[in-house]
Amino acid sequence: MKSSLGLSLLALACTTVMAVAQDRSMSFFVTSQNPGGGGNLGGLEGADAHCTALAEAAGATGKTWRAYLSSSTVDARDRIGEGPWHNAAGTLIAENVEALHGDGNHISKETALDESGKPVNGRGDDPNRHDILTGSMPDGTAAEQTCSDWTSGTEGSAMVGHHDRMGLDDSTAAKSWNSSHPSRGCDIPALQGTGGDGLFYCFAAD
Repeated sequence: MKSSLGLSLLALACTTVMAVAQDRSMSFFVTSQNPGGGGNLGGLEGADAHCTALAEAAGATGKTWRAYLSSSTVDARDRIGEGPWHNAAGTLIAENVEALHGDGNHISKETALDESGKPVNGRGDDPNRHDILTGSMPDGTAAEQTCSDWTSGTEGSAMVGHHDRMGLDDSTAAKSWNSSHPSRGCDIPALQGTGGDGLFYCFAAD
């Protein structure tokens, strides 16, 4: 009886440890590269596919990946599931959507890693890549600047955030991870012109 009880407790403990490990697996990253079209990501569907391809290449399979991007018909905050989210190192990014858009947000240069767990260049690095495409306002709802709902690599602009929470001054916008300023345009040179590279955030929605 004692042996049976001991085995049951051991099995429960192992299951709990596995669940915690699974919960801390990568469910957030910054793309290491743009698909190639600047602000033309193939719409939200194309952006999601890019997130999935990068995640699976890095070994993060079995998840439903969504790009943190708003469009004229959907808000980024409504696309990414309920959380919690962890980076490739297992560091907690946010417990839930409200925390992500509030004081519970842990996005910084040290935690906003790419899909392989590598840091992304920020302000002071060469080149600076801290402008992250979002098309969003601070609360995660849609901004006007979305490169024509992520279908234009020529006209328009994109609202970007700073993954390193740094800018030209000490303003709230400069420190915003998701809503700092519009880009100069939607092609790669324009995105690079203010310190970006057409990168965006990816979250596991399940």
